[in-house]
Amino acid sequence: MIKGDKRGQRLLAIFALGCILLTYPMLQIFNHGDLVLGVPLLVLYVFLAWLAVIVLTALAIER
Repeated sequence: MIKGDKRGQRLLAIFALGCILLTYPMLQIFNHGDLVLGVPLLVLYVFLAWLAVIVLTALAIER
């Protein structure tokens, strides 16, 4: 395989993971009134999932 082809496959997998993490069923799991350090659990989950996608994308591009 060509190096760019692997990078494209990794980026596509990260995109799919991001889509799965931010779909309605996953968001509904964390949609409670619970607070973590004063932040609603759903908001914390969305930002952490978003951060994970950004970090994985950066790692895939840098390799």
